[in-house]
Amino acid sequence: MRVAGVIIPKNKQVGTALTYVFGIGPSTAKKILKQVKIKEDVRVKDLSQAEEDMLRKIVEKEHATEGDLRREVGANVKRLKDIKCYRGTRHIKHLPCRGQRTKTNSRTVRGNTRKTMGSGRKPSGIKT
Repeated sequence: MRVAGVIIPKNKQVGTALTYVFGIGPSTAKKILKQVKIKEDVRVKDLSQAEEDMLRKIVEKEHATEGDLRREVGANVKRLKDIKCYRGTRHIKHLPCRGQRTKTNSRTVRGNTRKTMGSGRKPSGIKT
């Protein structure tokens, strides 16, 4: 089954499978299924063609998903960068912008990844 340009796995439950689409989380998936009147624990492969069409129609018409949503989020971040607000400057510097601490965490964001070492000794070249 294909919804919003994403192939949804057939063996998963419908509630879980819908979350494969960018922009649809667990709670949104529950609301959509309640709207279409499908139980959450039904497998995707067991859906009828009419139910698939209803799901596809509701997801594509009523919810921003995939490319449109990614473009919208990117535009929002670009706007923050352009007006040079605090959050925008944090995005520019590739630092966390939602108040997280940076002394001990966010190493990967800052590019300060440390590889774990053994005892710190180099192995000797000659065996004794």
